[in-house]
Amino acid sequence: MKIVYLYSSLAIMGGVERVLVDKMNYLVSHGYEVYMITADQGQHPIPYKLDERIRFYDLQIRFHSQYQYSGLQRLKEAHRLRRLYFLRLKKKIIEICPDLMVCTTSIDVHRLLRIKGNIPLVVESHNNFSHPDSWWHCLLNRVNNFWIGKADTLVALTHADAINWRRVSRNVHVIPNIVHLNDSGRYSDCTNKRAVFVGRLVEQKGIPDLIKVWRIVNQRHPDWQLDVYGNGQMESIPEIKIIVHPPTQDIMEEYINSSMLLMTSIFEPFGLVLPEAMSCGLPVVAFNCPFGPAEIIVDGKDGYVIRNRDIESFANQVCKLIKNQQLRHQMGMAAVQSVQRYTKEYIMPMWEELFESLIRS
Repeated sequence: MKIVYLYSSLAIMGGVERVLVDKMNYLVSHGYEVYMITADQGQHPIPYKLDERIRFYDLQIRFHSQYQYSGLQRLKEAHRLRRLYFLRLKKKIIEICPDLMVCTTSIDVHRLLRIKGNIPLVVESHNNFSHPDSWWHCLLNRVNNFWIGKADTLVALTHADAINWRRVSRNVHVIPNIVHLNDSGRYSDCTNKRAVFVGRLVEQKGIPDLIKVWRIVNQRHPDWQLDVYGNGQMESIPEIKIIVHPPTQDIMEEYINSSMLLMTSIFEPFGLVLPEAMSCGLPVVAFNCPFGPAEIIVDGKDGYVIRNRDIESFANQVCKLIKNQQLRHQMGMAAVQSVQRYTKEYIMPMWEELFESLIRS
């Protein structure tokens, strides 16, 4: 079976990029013929190891080049690049003649619907159906969701989000992300006076609320430190012991050397860092934002799911874990067992079953 994946670029060390690489590597190792088509890879190296059997094509569109212009000239350049993308993509699809296409970027869907003919199109959603944002992005989201609903199949990451997607699509499946779990055989003993936060330092991740939570925690437990790993506009705040680090490829080691993970996101399609950290033996504390944390964490067993944006309750549960090392370790070991349901051996057969059913229909 020939499967084509489409994505803008595999250029950053992000969760979607890692998931795509892991899935494609699995499929090509299980006899599938896998192709990856990007628009803007350019000379950027792929940050994760891609199996050499995967056939990689970059269409070299350079959508970002439109931003060197302004006003009407930018609009004209954007139109030219979209047209070029459509023509090159169509040519490549005809050349490959795939049995199945998987789209992971919503803005590609309306173009693919014009190209695909009888080829089944699967849209793999890595965004919530809707989320708080500007009026312009809400409008764009509605337009994209309309086209997504016309694909043959939509795959959501959570059951809660799938309920919303069924408003536009009649064929919605739920398949969680496969997660790059800790396989070192080493786990945190939860004794270090150190919590960790991992993620982009942007509004979606609730950074202001993270700071508010840690101010409360720091007042009660000034000997504890919060280490933050991510890029964005945030500086360390020495008076409350928040230390900011750049992203690292050895994040598992940082989890193992910590005693809990915090997540303060405003919304999360899934939340890969939660099962990652849990696989290292960490209890996790997260807001019950739409939609990932509540489907990953078993509240009170392997972590805590906090009423959304309740800063005081979040800080209280962090302090509860700080005061009880035995509880931290107990929940961390429960977390290791809980997240085994996200291994590629468990998740990828769901994808294989879906692909085979689409080819047969």
